Amino acid sequence: MIDAHSAQHPEPTPFPGPASNPNPLHVLAARALRRAYGSTLALDSVDLDIAAGESVAIMGPSGSGKSTMLHTLAGIERPDSGSVMLAGTGTAPREITALGEGARSALRRESFGFVFQSGLLIPELTAVENVAMALMVNGVPRSAALPKAVQWLGALGLAGLEERRIGQLSGGQAQRVAIARAQVTGAKVIFADEPTGALDSATGAEVLAVLMDSTVGRGNTLVMVTHDAQVAARCDRIIHLRDGRIVAEQHTAAPASTPAPGAVN
Repeated sequence: MIDAHSAQHPEPTPFPGPASNPNPLHVLAARALRRAYGSTLALDSVDLDIAAGESVAIMGPSGSGKSTMLHTLAGIERPDSGSVMLAGTGTAPREITALGEGARSALRRESFGFVFQSGLLIPELTAVENVAMALMVNGVPRSAALPKAVQWLGALGLAGLEERRIGQLSGGQAQRVAIARAQVTGAKVIFADEPTGALDSATGAEVLAVLMDSTVGRGNTLVMVTHDAQVAARCDRIIHLRDGRIVAEQHTAAPASTPAPGAVN
């Protein structure tokens, strides 16, 4: 345990660490993705490009392939056929779908961040320990990981709550911890699966504002599965899936991100 208030670390900034700059290059490019579960075709020859700094919402009815699409783009699942390319920063693009399980796991730890509906936080750990864990599994010493986690929690409006266990936080606060954990490593692509689905409408709106401002608001990329049209409308683009195929694509006039509570302007 640490005393978050007496920890020696720099003054919190709105979002610690360098932010990338939006650009038109595709950070993710999927081609002819096909994935079947028995006789059910979850993805049926799907092509999709996602630009760096873009926010994309994936929508569709239950069983349309939304979660399969997200898991395939993120390297959690491998398609039966097709490819997903990840653009590198100063390095050659990598084909995620050609990597083995160990390499995909490393890629997810180092390059991607994840926010799930239930948070998937570790209840035995405090908020700051949950966030720091994302750094520590990548080899960052605890002494360096904890202050950085404190910074991120402060930036997302959780200053003073660092030592609380997850069960001592509200649902919205716990989701902020999950958002901090997803980004503390410097991930450039954040995947979110129904990040506001378990929250009431007011809390969900607050959490969504925090998520948008801390990701695309800094030039990073957000890929989000949601069933909520109002949530999807906050993204730059909405992809509609049905029966494993993209049936519509909608560019939105997404509102500008608003500063997250606790941010220092």
